[in-house]
Amino acid sequence: MRQQARFQVSRPRLRPAGLFTVLAALVLPFAAGCGGGMNDLNAYIDQVKARPGTRPDPLPEIETYETYVYTADVDGMRSPFVPDSPVADTRAGAGGGVRPDVNRSREYLEQFPLDSLDMVGTLQQGNTNYGLVETADGLINRVTVGNYVGQNDGRITEINESEIRVKEIVSDGIGGYLERDAAISISD
Repeated sequence: MRQQARFQVSRPRLRPAGLFTVLAALVLPFAAGCGGGMNDLNAYIDQVKARPGTRPDPLPEIETYETYVYTADVDGMRSPFVPDSPVADTRAGAGGGVRPDVNRSREYLEQFPLDSLDMVGTLQQGNTNYGLVETADGLINRVTVGNYVGQNDGRITEINESEIRVKEIVSDGIGGYLERDAAISISD
């Protein structure tokens, strides 16, 4: 039977006195650096205290607020607090211009934005020409001239082989409405 050779590695042991010496050699240079810089700091503080004091800058003058009394009746201006002011409304687009019909019942395709609808074809039955419109959820709907689509009161004005033309009623941003032409093109 063969004998296996045994190797024993001996590590040098550090005795407590040696450990203390190593730690002291590492820590003492840092501790000595902390206490030596106080002379410079004290000299700078004395120099700053020796400077003559100055008065702070005066506060800026506060302008008095001029009050304005709003009288719609005297100035001929409309009152912002009364919904139906007696003063004539002179905004652009106000009056008898284009307005959406709020009393009509909404159609199914008016819940979708116009750009989310795709035209997928046309269909003709008798003398009536229909457009086929696909919604984002994959349903195909049959529309004809006069139907409403999109979220801006868009009414279909024409249907041909390549597109469905729509006239939308959109806000002009100052209380009135404008008509805008749009189209749903056939998807390839």
